[in-house]
Amino acid sequence: MNTYLSYQLIARDIPKALDRIEKQPVVDRETKYYEENIGKVTSIDEFVQNDRLFKYAMKAAGLGDMDYAKAFMAKALKEGISDPESFANKLTDKRYAQFVRSFNFAAHGAQTTVYNKAQQETVNNYAVQAAIDDTDPATVKAETDYYLTKIGSVKSIDDLLADDRLYAYAMKAYALDPAEDGRDLMRSVLEGGIRDPKSLANTMDDKRFAAFAGAFNFEELGENATTYSASQQPVVANYMRQTLEEDAGQTNQGVRLALYFQRKAPTLTNWYEVLADKALANVVRTAFGLPDSFASADIDKQVQLFEDRFDIKDFADPEKLGTFLTRFTSLYEINNPTSSTVTSVSVLFSQPTTVGVSTDLMMAMQQLKPV
Repeated sequence: MNTYLSYQLIARDIPKALDRIEKQPVVDRETKYYEENIGKVTSIDEFVQNDRLFKYAMKAAGLGDMDYAKAFMAKALKEGISDPESFANKLTDKRYAQFVRSFNFAAHGAQTTVYNKAQQETVNNYAVQAAIDDTDPATVKAETDYYLTKIGSVKSIDDLLADDRLYAYAMKAYALDPAEDGRDLMRSVLEGGIRDPKSLANTMDDKRFAAFAGAFNFEELGENATTYSASQQPVVANYMRQTLEEDAGQTNQGVRLALYFQRKAPTLTNWYEVLADKALANVVRTAFGLPDSFASADIDKQVQLFEDRFDIKDFADPEKLGTFLTRFTSLYEINNPTSSTVTSVSVLFSQPTTVGVSTDLMMAMQQLKPV
């Protein structure tokens, strides 16, 4: 099957493709092990010394080829990411900083693998506010015990607002007063979340509201908001996606490149980020019909050409991204025919139903607009 069709079969239903990956025996076994054991890890040494956990996490971050470099990764983890001059932050490859962000032992210590803003951060903030108010310690303990017992079962904004004790505890933790800031206002704050710069929380002068919305981030995390841990759910999801892309690459590297680009493209903000990633740059050069030798041209000139041909902000538009990847997979197939016994030229002049370029691919090519 050619590159274009192979990619489309996966891309049209990513959840279904990931579900197939999840059911693979090896993936299922390693994922269960990870989920059952990662929460028990309380230090960097424990983490890097547990080979199965560490390799799982590294693969999820796209760093599987570096899972042997435990001393290197331990150094990155120990220095954290709060200092711009830390080891991870100074590395050109931003995957390392993201890895440290997911396993932020430098900031969260023993709680790193179970850290959740709605839990640990809120409890810590409550203790600070209680000290300011000079509350009786017994009351603080009783309310904290109640909060920790109940908060994990809160799955929605309604759940949080419906429990007076939980709601009061949460509000106090962020120095907000339930009597002054009504439930209707707080519902609007939570519903808007913090991802959109124009959301209610982000446009309010009082930054306590944005902090509250960030801690109880139902808008982004849904029912997992009160149990979300950066070292758990997203790592498993990333592991599945990495495996999906690797599996696709075993039969067609063009499909792997397209899936990788599909995942990364919406987060890109400038063309220099593209050029810093060999795989992304490969996709763009192919889609623009540029030779590999173009990679040796002046960086600024490469960026200028890319900017002239495509607005990078359009990668956030699923339809425009889809059109771009249709162009890439179609041109990749011409440059790398699925049938190795025929050349690109002969493919174009052969019966498309019996060689590497199918009728569907030819139709897709005809629909492409010049970039």
